[in-house]
Amino acid sequence: MNDPAVIEFPSHRAVPRAAVIGAGLSGLICAERLIRQGWSVTVFDKGRGPGGRLSTRRADDLRFDHGAQYFTARDQRFRDRVDAWVHDGIVALWNGRIVRIGKTGSEGELSLEESPGERFVGMPGMNAPARALATVVEPQAGVRVASVVPDGRRWRLEDERGGDLGSYDMVAVAVPSPQAVPLLAEAPDLASRAADAVMAGCWTVMARFERRLDLGYDGAFVTGSPLSWIARDSSKPCRPDGEAWVLHASPEWSQRHIEDEQDTVIEALTAALRDLVGTAAAVPTEHLAAHRWRFSLPLHALDEECLFDPERGLGACGDWCNGARVEGAYLSGLALAERMIAAAQRSPA
Repeated sequence: MNDPAVIEFPSHRAVPRAAVIGAGLSGLICAERLIRQGWSVTVFDKGRGPGGRLSTRRADDLRFDHGAQYFTARDQRFRDRVDAWVHDGIVALWNGRIVRIGKTGSEGELSLEESPGERFVGMPGMNAPARALATVVEPQAGVRVASVVPDGRRWRLEDERGGDLGSYDMVAVAVPSPQAVPLLAEAPDLASRAADAVMAGCWTVMARFERRLDLGYDGAFVTGSPLSWIARDSSKPCRPDGEAWVLHASPEWSQRHIEDEQDTVIEALTAALRDLVGTAAAVPTEHLAAHRWRFSLPLHALDEECLFDPERGLGACGDWCNGARVEGAYLSGLALAERMIAAAQRSPA
């Protein structure tokens, strides 16, 4: 893997100590860059495993990518990393047929057009890149950071019960923007800018059918429906046998039904699938489950790679800073790490 070169700090400087809150891709790449720079870094995450929305759900022999479905690589910095992941067997191209479908006209005729492009997926699940990064970063799972408070010239982190999680020279907040706002309370200008990044929720249904759905494609962007995306997850490389599908509700539908029970959501979205594709979806299911992402898609992302106050040593990163894509999350975390490194190198001994 082509890791960035390590730039040594002058020997008379103490090794900077940083905390990263959140072990999604943005937080992980920020932490990894700092660690390879020689910093002491602690990563906290409230979840059970790394990845955030770069996530894979397991149930017995089933596996579903119920968060991010794939990613593209346009920026050369990210492309270099993706190429390294491909070389290491962590990522592969998804060669499924992807289309755009929707109902149009007064009689609801179904339109379909191709959606070509190069799309990558993790192997054996979308969380594979996050798991690889976690071997370097070693995040502390199941820890919810509740506050970031001044501690002299440093920052002290506290959990929900007021427990002390340590003091740090700098802190990177790598969580969805609504969760970042209270953690940035001691830097009101940053908190205000984070609040401008509006994020919508998303309901996801995971379904395994008894036999193959004869649709003629493996993924579709959907309009004119409660659904915004459907995908044959089992068409991705290195996936288990079986007919596994992921259904994503649209942001509008998800927000209207964000507090609904899972059974209600499953019934509504599977009905929307049948309405969309007709009898092709009239196949009995072997497994049905739903997952609610309260903060999934940035409806209004900021037009800057990250937020950082070099005087306070506090910043934030995520796809809500840099576009609603996996690549945006990666580049945002990398940008914040570089700004933290630059600030430390400018600081007096």
